[in-house]
Amino acid sequence: MKLLVLHFIAQAPKFSYDIIKDVAAFVGGEYKPSTGTICPTINYLEEQQYTQVIMSADERKQYHITDKGLEHLEDSQDTLHRVLSRFETRRRIKNDERYIDINNAMESLKASLRLKLSHAELSSKDIQKIAEQIDQAAANITRL
Repeated sequence: MKLLVLHFIAQAPKFSYDIIKDVAAFVGGEYKPSTGTICPTINYLEEQQYTQVIMSADERKQYHITDKGLEHLEDSQDTLHRVLSRFETRRRIKNDERYIDINNAMESLKASLRLKLSHAELSSKDIQKIAEQIDQAAANITRL
């Protein structure tokens, strides 16, 4: 989240509400980060001197990237690229009609796992079987 927020601030100075909107729009789906997630992230970036606060004309905090923040982003390009790619893939699966069957299958798997875990006391053997089936499905997909 820290790199993602810094990435958005690097694009243009932001108010905290703008950061929340940017992250929500980028991640897609129903996810919208809370102020309880964003504010500590912003505070961390400021403490690390990656951002600085400039008060706007209406006395709101606007976050700007610093030279140190730009350097950190540059040093973290590989990690940032992986984060951006992961969310882009997630958004594509959620929004592209060609992937509707994949999205539905993923949601079905999550729902069945939640249901199984909440309504049954699983033995170690059952947990191992479930994990093996998920691993096998992943291997089968990789081989496609």
